Amino acid sequence: MARIAGVNIPSAKRVEVALTYIFGIGRKTAQDICTKSGVSLDRRVQDLSDEEVSKLREVIDRDYLVEGELRREVGVNIKRLMDLGCYRGLRHRKGLPVRGQSTKQNARTRKGKRKTVANKKK
Repeated sequence: MARIAGVNIPSAKRVEVALTYIFGIGRKTAQDICTKSGVSLDRRVQDLSDEEVSKLREVIDRDYLVEGELRREVGVNIKRLMDLGCYRGLRHRKGLPVRGQSTKQNARTRKGKRKTVANKKK
Protein backbone atom coordinates (compact mmCIF):
# COMPACT_ATOMS: atom_id res chain seq x y z
CA MET A 1 0.00 0.00 0.00
CA ALA A 2 1.49 3.33 -1.07
CA ARG A 3 1.33 6.28 1.30
CA ILE A 4 1.08 9.72 -0.32
CA ALA A 5 0.32 13.00 1.53
CA GLY A 6 -0.46 11.07 4.72
CA VAL A 7 -3.10 8.86 3.05
CA ASN A 8 -2.85 5.15 2.32
CA ILE A 9 -4.05 4.89 -1.26
CA PRO A 10 -5.64 1.56 -2.31
CA SER A 11 -3.18 -0.69 -4.13
CA ALA A 12 -5.61 -2.65 -6.33
CA LYS A 13 -6.97 0.43 -8.14
CA ARG A 14 -5.57 2.34 -11.11
CA VAL A 15 -3.29 5.25 -10.21
CA GLU A 16 -5.72 7.79 -11.67
CA VAL A 17 -8.53 6.59 -9.37
CA ALA A 18 -6.36 5.87 -6.32
CA LEU A 19 -5.04 9.44 -6.19
CA THR A 20 -8.61 10.75 -5.80
CA TYR A 21 -8.65 9.23 -2.28
CA ILE A 22 -6.48 12.21 -1.27
CA PHE A 23 -8.54 15.23 -0.14
CA GLY A 24 -8.15 17.99 -2.72
CA ILE A 25 -7.38 15.75 -5.71
CA GLY A 26 -10.14 14.93 -8.18
CA ARG A 27 -10.06 12.96 -11.41
CA LYS A 28 -8.67 15.76 -13.62
CA THR A 29 -5.98 16.75 -11.10
CA ALA A 30 -4.97 13.08 -10.76
CA GLN A 31 -4.55 12.87 -14.54
CA ASP A 32 -2.41 16.02 -14.53
CA ILE A 33 -0.24 14.66 -11.71
CA CYS A 34 0.33 11.39 -13.60
CA THR A 35 1.26 13.31 -16.75
CA LYS A 36 3.73 15.55 -14.89
CA SER A 37 5.38 12.65 -13.10
CA GLY A 38 5.48 10.45 -16.22
CA VAL A 39 3.42 7.61 -14.74
CA SER A 40 0.92 5.80 -16.98
CA LEU A 41 -2.75 6.28 -15.99
CA ASP A 42 -3.56 2.62 -16.62
CA ARG A 43 -1.01 1.19 -14.18
CA ARG A 44 -2.18 -0.24 -10.87
CA VAL A 45 -0.73 1.18 -7.67
CA GLN A 46 0.64 -2.23 -6.67
CA ASP A 47 2.66 -2.35 -9.92
CA LEU A 48 4.39 1.01 -9.31
CA SER A 49 8.03 1.07 -8.32
CA ASP A 50 9.25 3.04 -5.30
CA GLU A 51 10.80 5.55 -7.69
CA GLU A 52 7.47 6.22 -9.42
CA VAL A 53 5.66 6.60 -6.08
CA SER A 54 8.28 9.10 -4.94
CA LYS A 55 7.84 11.05 -8.23
CA LEU A 56 4.08 11.23 -7.60
CA ARG A 57 4.67 12.31 -4.01
CA GLU A 58 7.14 14.99 -5.12
CA VAL A 59 4.77 16.47 -7.75
CA ILE A 60 1.88 16.59 -5.25
CA ASP A 61 4.01 18.22 -2.52
CA ARG A 62 5.44 20.78 -4.94
CA ASP A 63 2.38 21.85 -6.95
CA TYR A 64 -0.82 21.09 -5.01
CA LEU A 65 -2.47 22.05 -1.74
CA VAL A 66 -3.91 18.83 -0.27
CA GLU A 67 -5.18 17.21 2.95
CA GLY A 68 -4.41 19.13 6.17
CA GLU A 69 -3.14 22.31 4.54
CA LEU A 70 -6.21 22.54 2.28
CA ARG A 71 -8.64 21.82 5.14
CA ARG A 72 -6.92 24.52 7.22
CA GLU A 73 -7.12 27.03 4.37
CA VAL A 74 -10.84 26.35 3.83
CA GLY A 75 -11.47 26.70 7.58
CA VAL A 76 -9.60 30.01 7.67
CA ASN A 77 -11.62 31.31 4.70
CA ILE A 78 -14.90 30.43 6.41
CA LYS A 79 -13.72 31.99 9.68
CA ARG A 80 -12.78 35.17 7.79
CA LEU A 81 -16.30 35.40 6.33
CA MET A 82 -17.80 34.92 9.79
CA ASP A 83 -15.56 37.60 11.33
CA LEU A 84 -16.43 40.07 8.57
CA GLY A 85 -20.12 39.59 9.33
CA CYS A 86 -21.04 39.44 5.66
CA TYR A 87 -24.16 37.58 4.50
CA ARG A 88 -22.30 34.35 3.76
CA GLY A 89 -20.53 34.54 7.11
CA LEU A 90 -23.83 34.98 8.95
CA ARG A 91 -25.29 31.94 7.15
CA HIS A 92 -22.25 29.88 8.22
CA ARG A 93 -22.63 31.13 11.79
CA LYS A 94 -26.34 30.18 11.92
CA GLY A 95 -25.77 26.82 10.24
CA LEU A 96 -28.05 27.59 7.29
CA PRO A 97 -27.43 27.03 3.56
CA VAL A 98 -24.91 29.55 2.23
CA ARG A 99 -25.56 29.48 -1.51
CA GLY A 100 -29.13 30.71 -1.80
CA GLN A 101 -31.01 27.43 -1.42
CA SER A 102 -34.57 27.56 -0.13
CA THR A 103 -35.07 26.60 3.52
CA LYS A 104 -38.84 26.40 3.92
CA GLN A 105 -39.19 22.66 3.22
CA ASN A 106 -35.62 21.51 2.68
CA ALA A 107 -32.08 22.18 4.00
CA ARG A 108 -32.30 19.42 6.63
CA THR A 109 -28.63 18.57 6.16
CA ARG A 110 -27.56 22.05 7.28
CA LYS A 111 -30.34 22.69 9.81
CA GLY A 112 -30.30 19.29 11.51
CA LYS A 113 -33.18 17.21 12.80
CA ARG A 114 -36.60 18.90 12.85
CA LYS A 115 -37.58 20.67 16.07
CA THR A 116 -41.36 20.54 16.30
CA VAL A 117 -43.08 23.64 17.64
CA ALA A 118 -46.60 23.35 19.09
CA ASN A 119 -49.20 25.41 17.26
CA LYS A 120 -50.88 28.34 18.97
CA LYS A 121 -54.16 27.59 20.77
CA LYS A 122 -57.18 29.68 19.73
